[in-house]
Amino acid sequence: MTSIVAAAVLAWAAAARVQVKAASQAQAAGQAPAGQAPGGGAQRGGRGQSTFTGGNPSNVDATAVRTSRLLFPAGSRSNWHTHSWGQLLMIEKGKGRTQVRGGPVKEMLPGQPWWTPANVEHWHGAAPDQEALQLTIYEGTVNWLEPVTDKDYLATPAK
Repeated sequence: MTSIVAAAVLAWAAAARVQVKAASQAQAAGQAPAGQAPGGGAQRGGRGQSTFTGGNPSNVDATAVRTSRLLFPAGSRSNWHTHSWGQLLMIEKGKGRTQVRGGPVKEMLPGQPWWTPANVEHWHGAAPDQEALQLTIYEGTVNWLEPVTDKDYLATPAK
């Protein structure tokens, strides 16, 4: 269930990022944002239907949400760290690794979201033999800690 929620949050955050960027570009060009008619209402489909059912969603302020795409070279990883809000990760390409302090090393594959709750010490990076392109979404502060040892990083991932 957690991975379904994480996937939904990841999809929401990616869509919100695209919508905010498109709205900013449209406003700069003097156009209505995507999904809105010039008067601010929902755009209608080809047959006079709204693109939403049951009401029109509105953009919620996402200025504090930070998104990054990080390309970790094979064999690299972050230091141990925490996020005050939590962190959502997803591998887009390659193979990654992550670990919550005290837990097993886990392998991350493309399309599998990974949620780390607020203030949980963890690290993430690439597999020893393969780079990893990671999409990361978080809010708040990051508290950086000590480097991850080779012993921790090279442990056999849990299945």
